[in-house]
Amino acid sequence: MPVLPDLTDTVRFDDAGLVPVVIQDWSTGEVLTLAYANDEALRLTRETGELHLWSRSRDELWHKGATSGNVQRVRALRIDCDQDAVLALVEPAGPACHTGARTCFHPVGAPEGPAADGWAPEGEGVGTLLAPHEVLPDLVRVLADRRVSAPEGSYTAQLLNDRAFAGAKVEEEAEEVFRAAREETDDRVDNEAADVLYHLLALLQGRDRTLGDVLEVLRQRRA
Repeated sequence: MPVLPDLTDTVRFDDAGLVPVVIQDWSTGEVLTLAYANDEALRLTRETGELHLWSRSRDELWHKGATSGNVQRVRALRIDCDQDAVLALVEPAGPACHTGARTCFHPVGAPEGPAADGWAPEGEGVGTLLAPHEVLPDLVRVLADRRVSAPEGSYTAQLLNDRAFAGAKVEEEAEEVFRAAREETDDRVDNEAADVLYHLLALLQGRDRTLGDVLEVLRQRRA
C-alpha cells in the first residue's frame, strides 16, 4: 500500500467541515466522481488505503464500495493550490457510479446506468465525444469487450485469439510506420502509427496485459 500524506492539518475545510474530493482513475485518468470528505474520512483513507468519504445526503461516513464491493484503492492524494480541494487517484474495483456506470460523468442526454458508458447521440460515433486522452482507454475497453463477445469473422477477434497473427501484424504495421516516416506525408505517418497502436493494444489484450501494465513500466523507469 502506498504511503498517503496526512492532509487533515493542511486542507482548508468549509464551514460544514467538508472538502470536495475529485476522484480520478489511476490508470486511465478518467474522472470518476465528485464527492466530499471530512477530517475523519481523510484519516480513514490514509490508514486503510481505501477511499472513505462523507455522505451529505445520509450525514454519515461512507466507505466507498463497502456494500457493493466496488472499493477504490487509493494510489495517491493531491491537494490544490488553495488547499480547499483534494484529488484522489484510485484503482476502482468496479463501477464508480451508484447507477452501475463506470463513471458518474456522461454527456448530456446519455441514458442512466451502464448503458451510459460508450453512449453517443444517434448518428454520431463515440469518438465525437472523446477527448484525446480518453481515446486509448476507450479502445482498451472496446478490445476487452470484443474478446468476450468474439464475433465470428471479426478481424479484431482473430487478433485477440491468435498471438502469432497479432505479433506478425504489429511487425508489419511497424514497418509501415518506418516506410511512411522515410518517404511519405505527416498525415500518413499519423495513420500508420495509429495502426501500430491498435494492433499492439490487441496483442496486449490477447496476452491478458493492459495499457496500464505498460504505462506502469514507463512510470517506474522515471522513479
